Amino acid sequence: MDHQPPAGAPGSASRCPMHGADFAANPHLVYDQLRAQGPAAPVELAPGVNATLVTGYETALRVLQSPQLFVRDSRRWKDLNEGRISLDSPVLPMMAYRPNCLFTDGAVHLRLRKAVTESLDRLNITRIRRDVEPIAAYLIDQFSERGRADLLHDYAKLLPLLLFNKLFGCPAGIGDRLTGAMAALFEAQDPNEALRANEELNASLMELIALKRREPGDDMTSWLIQHGAGLTDEELKDQLVMLMGAGIEPERNLISNTLLTLLTEASSGRGTGMLIEEALDHVLWNDPPIANYATHFPVQDVDLGGTVVEAGSPVVISFAGANTDPALKEARQARSAGAHLAWGAGPHACPAKSPAQVIAVAAVEAILNALPDLQLAVPAGRLEWRPGHFHRALVALPVRFSPTPATRVAAALGSNGGTASRPAPAEQPLRAPAAPAAPRPAEPQRTGRKGGFWSTFLDLFRV
Repeated sequence: MDHQPPAGAPGSASRCPMHGADFAANPHLVYDQLRAQGPAAPVELAPGVNATLVTGYETALRVLQSPQLFVRDSRRWKDLNEGRISLDSPVLPMMAYRPNCLFTDGAVHLRLRKAVTESLDRLNITRIRRDVEPIAAYLIDQFSERGRADLLHDYAKLLPLLLFNKLFGCPAGIGDRLTGAMAALFEAQDPNEALRANEELNASLMELIALKRREPGDDMTSWLIQHGAGLTDEELKDQLVMLMGAGIEPERNLISNTLLTLLTEASSGRGTGMLIEEALDHVLWNDPPIANYATHFPVQDVDLGGTVVEAGSPVVISFAGANTDPALKEARQARSAGAHLAWGAGPHACPAKSPAQVIAVAAVEAILNALPDLQLAVPAGRLEWRPGHFHRALVALPVRFSPTPATRVAAALGSNGGTASRPAPAEQPLRAPAAPAAPRPAEPQRTGRKGGFWSTFLDLFRV
């Protein structure tokens, strides 16, 4: 790959592109080239979308921890306001203003974040791990007899979707619609497809909120409704969308990238001595699931290490680039988990760090225990990375293993005291349709059964 380095000024005609297969294949080469120009440099996030990418660690901290100078409210985005950004640009879903914790500042942000963080604090970490285990068993049963799987689409992608249905307290019908809409939103191939998925997602969440106002439960939706911040239905919907968006796509990438690290380590001949937590920490340092994000807008022209950024121009933090800043050499060698920026910093730092790590570790542990001879089906160097400006995501994670009976659901039923309506014998376990191995969105509401993945799961486990 041969990227030309940026010219070093925001108004320059030469901007380093962050879209396309070249960037996806080797983003760290791009970060190194940009860092050679200074701690921040001009980039093109998508065709026609200019921004400044921060790859220097100290400069990233300066932006993240200076809310008076750098704000998150994208209604300040000058190019968008002046019509220079196409309304069907692929970056808009991640950068356009929404009235949630990610895009608000000051007192509004504090009010919304307080409701979210205090509701998250009510989650019991032990309970989360217990919730992951039956979902993992359910998904592994769908492919364990085949001896092969795509762990991204058959496992890592679906587990967070189903888990969030559980955490939000979704009944069967709403959960099926939410699962399908969120999967389609992440994988939408055109603006109309994304618009339809977004409308279905919003409608499903509003239906869930109305239900939980009438019949509150022991779940995140009810806790947000009951919080003293007194969120309106629209505010509730926007916080739930944020929680799903911030939890599902990053979580699936964290799970799959951690599995890739462990499987690559095992296939290298060095054995499998790396602990799951060590592999996860390696991913957070080197290939964080959200590699570039936390878009800020300076309220005045500002000099970032020699690059002058105009007021209202987007400044994107490269968590992956900042983590590989040579200035962090000692912290990296010491593997200091507290030093990396994968969880952000400042007033908008990720509030769900602990649950996210527990979910990933539990998901990885479950599949390694279930399929102990799991190995990559292709050399790690042949795996493809999905093009994208913000994420670090595999296209697929093909694996092979010794086929094993699909009896984990039955075991989980026994251990959880649940009962299925029509328990199947061990050699013919009750199962939902397998998720497609191709990189297309799972569509649980169209599986051919009366219900989708979530309603089938609820039917099995009676949860």
